[in-house]
Amino acid sequence: MDHAFWHQRWQQQQIGFHRDAFHDLLISYFPKVCRSGRVFVPLCGKSNDMLWLLDQGYRVFGVELNPLAVEAFFAENQLKPSIQKRGKFTEYRVDELVIWLGDVFALTAADLADVDAWYDRASLVALPEAMRKDYIELLNHTLPAGCTGLLVTVEYPAGYWKGPPFSIAETEVRDAFAHSFKVERMARVEGFMRNNELLEDSPVTEQAYLLYR
Repeated sequence: MDHAFWHQRWQQQQIGFHRDAFHDLLISYFPKVCRSGRVFVPLCGKSNDMLWLLDQGYRVFGVELNPLAVEAFFAENQLKPSIQKRGKFTEYRVDELVIWLGDVFALTAADLADVDAWYDRASLVALPEAMRKDYIELLNHTLPAGCTGLLVTVEYPAGYWKGPPFSIAETEVRDAFAHSFKVERMARVEGFMRNNELLEDSPVTEQAYLLYR
């Protein structure tokens, strides 16, 4: 699953992972993760969850690969960012919101040095197993000491979906982050939002995990 896959999804607007509403698990549990500071949102797309974080007084730092997603976020929310090059990235900035357009795997520890927390609702589950390992390595070893996170995953029976989103069991989460974070499952919710519709009768569940050092 390379860059072209995601560019095509955005080009064809195959973005069932996008939700217009703020995520309930974010609202319920993010204040337990971090009460203030700068929040890293990897693979942020055009997520409106970034607006909720801003409304709560957090500073937001998103990173997104696809330019259509970034441009749509600002256009749909009537925001006019300043734009400049920032190393391998293009930076879009409006007050306390910064989005870097580029490859999340190109981030360095210096880029993330002032991050206090991170929020992942649709990043880990978007990646096939081989890429998940690289992404987990990024979170484990590039985020600064003391950084905490809220991770949202989905689980479903083998063969139910091809993915993405990919099913990620609690054991995988705990094993992946065991050496860098303490992992606490905060919630398990039956059903799943897809294309802004709740699939109540599906075998899919969403999990929310608090990760802290």
